[in-house]
Amino acid sequence: MENKIHNLIKKAYLAFNSRDISTALSTFHENVEWPKAFEGGYVNGHNEIREYWTRQWTEINGIVEPISIIEISKQKYEVKVHQLVKDLQGKILFDGIIKHIFTIKDDLLSRMDIELE
Repeated sequence: MENKIHNLIKKAYLAFNSRDISTALSTFHENVEWPKAFEGGYVNGHNEIREYWTRQWTEINGIVEPISIIEISKQKYEVKVHQLVKDLQGKILFDGIIKHIFTIKDDLLSRMDIELE
């Protein structure tokens, strides 16, 4: 089971970084809750995430690379990531390590929370 979830998480990051929204959404539960990292609050469901990311990518360019994946509990995983965010002119807005905490439901990502290192 662990490998299945690890692969799911890696697939989500790879799709996000390549801006493949449909593949990323295939890793998410239909009622997923996703943080609006630079705005606060959450978006809910595939349509809201698609709209949020589409808008976000007109304002910033973020790449998020997983460093480690640790199972916290049966339904929670901590993913330590290196996040590099630039504005559209290439100026670095954020370059650091953060933690993404994923909740799993029905073998899909159902919620993501962000913790600063």
